[in-house]
Amino acid sequence: MSEEDFDTESLAAYLHLGAAQVQKLAERGKLPGRRVAGGWRFAQGEIHHWLEDRIGLSADDELLRVEGALKASRGDFDEGPPSIAAMLPLEAIEIPLAARTRDSVITSMVELAARTGWLWDPVKMTEAVRGREEMHPTALDVGVALLHPRRPLPTILAQAFLALGRSERGIPFGGSRGVLTDTFFLICSTDDRGHLQALARLSRLLASHDFLAELRAATDARGVHELIAQAEQNLPG
Repeated sequence: MSEEDFDTESLAAYLHLGAAQVQKLAERGKLPGRRVAGGWRFAQGEIHHWLEDRIGLSADDELLRVEGALKASRGDFDEGPPSIAAMLPLEAIEIPLAARTRDSVITSMVELAARTGWLWDPVKMTEAVRGREEMHPTALDVGVALLHPRRPLPTILAQAFLALGRSERGIPFGGSRGVLTDTFFLICSTDDRGHLQALARLSRLLASHDFLAELRAATDARGVHELIAQAEQNLPG
C-alpha cells in the first residue's frame, strides 16, 4: 500500500467514522476509492479533494464536525481551529481590488500574497491557481471565490496564510449559477489538513448571519480585519 493511501480502517480513523460507514460509502460510489486484493484503498489526495467539495456543500454543524475531525487527525487537541484573522495580515488585504477579469484577479491576488514576503515564487503560484480554476472553478454562489492550488505548495511558502481582495463590482468567475464574484480569498497552505481546516473555517464565516454584507460594507483593510476577528469570536464551538 502506498504511503499516500488509506485503507478502510485508517480512513475511518482519519474521518472519525466507523469502518462500516466508510466501506458503505465506497461501495455506493460516494467516496473515491478502489478495490485492491479484496480490500479498499483510498488515495490521500483524492480524499482531500472529496473533503474539499464536501466542505463547500456543508451546513454549519457539519463544518464544525469537519473542523473537529481534522483537528483530531493532527493530534493538536490543545489547539483551537486555525484563526482566519491570524492567517490574514493587513498587507494581504486590498480594497478595492483593481482587477476586472478572471486572469487579472488571479495575478493580482498572487501579487497581493507576495507582499507578505512569505510567498517565494509568485509565478509558480499563479500557474497552480490558474490550473485549479480551469479544472474546477472555486467561485461560490454567494459571490465569493476561494482561490487555491490543487495541492499545497510548501516549497514556495514560508508559512500558511491568506490574502483577501474585494472588487468594486462583480465579475464572471465561473460560478455554477452565473453569479458575479466580487470577493476573493487566496488560501496559501503548506499541507492538506491545514488547507481543509482553513477552508472549513472560512466556510463557517461566510455562512454567518450578515457577515458577507458587513464585509462588503467595510471600506479599508483594517476594518475588514477587525470584522473577521469579531465574527470568529462569535462562531459557536
